[in-house]
Amino acid sequence: MCGRFTLLTDEECADIEEIVREVEKAHGPLKSTGDIYPTNASPVLINRNGRRAAELFTWGFPNFYRKGVVINARAETAPEKPMFRSCLPGRRCVIPSAGFYEWDKEKRKYLFRQPGHGLYMAGLYALYDNEPRFVILTTAANSSMSAVHDRMPVVLKPDRIDGWLTDSGDALRILRETPPLLDKCPA
Repeated sequence: MCGRFTLLTDEECADIEEIVREVEKAHGPLKSTGDIYPTNASPVLINRNGRRAAELFTWGFPNFYRKGVVINARAETAPEKPMFRSCLPGRRCVIPSAGFYEWDKEKRKYLFRQPGHGLYMAGLYALYDNEPRFVILTTAANSSMSAVHDRMPVVLKPDRIDGWLTDSGDALRILRETPPLLDKCPA
């Protein structure tokens, strides 16, 4: 699961800061550059005419059966689920962050990060009432995460971002891969 992430932390993530500046140049100051909650707007990377572009999308697809929003999609079932399968061929996005949060069974909060650079999560997007919205894809937890939770975001190494955005075959391979190991620290 991924229910909260952060754009900036005490650790420097120059790559994330650059994306935030690009989005703010186009859309004005972000409401939050700290913790991002479901239904908040956040920067995402998309493929625009074969080039990586930063945009501002809202986190969560409307849940038409119940109140609230759907914030995650299981990588294993997204290709078959009606809500997500139409997004997979051409509406893939990357959610840049400084890290994401998860809580263990004792309600202790942890921040998971990629050492040396920002953490990039694979996602899907769609338009709802002309508003672009995204979900984060999740997969089985790897060994750096499994003691805290059994699910985690599909994390992309920086050199896999363009493949995720532009190559449908590479995207399907990424959905089946074990994500890279992450650093964990109490939050």
